[in-house]
Amino acid sequence: MKRTNYLLFAAVPVLVTAAAYFLVPAGSSEAPGGTDRAAASQQAREDAKAKAERAAAAERAADDKVIASLPPGLAAPAKRELAHRILSTSAASTLNWRGSYGSIEDHGDGLGYTAGIAGFCTGTHDLLALVERYTADHPDNGLARYLPALREVDGTDSHEGLDPGFTAAWKAEAKVPAFRRAQERERDRVYFDPAVRLAKLDGLGTLGQFVYYDAMVFHGPDTGPDGFYGMRERALSKAGTPAMGGDERAYLDAFLDIRRTAMRAKKATADTSRIDTAQRRWLNAGNLGLSTPLEWAMYGETYKVP
Repeated sequence: MKRTNYLLFAAVPVLVTAAAYFLVPAGSSEAPGGTDRAAASQQAREDAKAKAERAAAAERAADDKVIASLPPGLAAPAKRELAHRILSTSAASTLNWRGSYGSIEDHGDGLGYTAGIAGFCTGTHDLLALVERYTADHPDNGLARYLPALREVDGTDSHEGLDPGFTAAWKAEAKVPAFRRAQERERDRVYFDPAVRLAKLDGLGTLGQFVYYDAMVFHGPDTGPDGFYGMRERALSKAGTPAMGGDERAYLDAFLDIRRTAMRAKKATADTSRIDTAQRRWLNAGNLGLSTPLEWAMYGETYKVP
């Protein structure tokens, strides 16, 4: 477009004064009315931003009203605990999710160190965000000195500046009650709460809310094709949510299909137990409420919750 504009000026004879007018930057005080136009443009941007913020606030308030009218679902204390226990069997092969506060390991998956109760990663920003928030409240914690290194390696699988002391520092800090609470808050803020909220707005029951939660943790809250929001968009192209008048089982089936394909695309030998012998099993059984007793298999091991 800029090239076309320059050609237009070259082709049309104009007075020198007129050409000078058009060649002065629009916001320049040397252009007639330039200052006024710049101020008006800035005011228009601020008005548009304020309007968008008001619309977003109104939409969120309306959503809050809808959610308040619904059953608690996965947000109920007992179901929330169940969700964390199921997730822990896929992340740590144990029902005891509280035993994972101090876990930290590089799995060789390109995400750097994976640590804590939600698998926070040094390569995917969530671990950095956790330590930054924790340090803001507890400046003298044992992880604070690693913040410069965490910022440098964010988005990579590098350990530069973290080895050899970071893993020991993480395990030591994980014994501190305040850091345990910080992990729980960050898990809920980034993964659990957004997943359950959107699932409810989509009209999904407790099982569907867990399906969203597990996918949010595993794939991240990303808009790319294989991120949580990207997969949801792809599922919507195949089946409607209950909120759209669609069938819940058909929609969840489509979502799980897309998710399974995404896991295998990332790694052909990926173990998809969390879908095949857990979530899909419950869906096929019609357990949309994720009611107990519950039984599932993860990586060949069977788990039961009475």
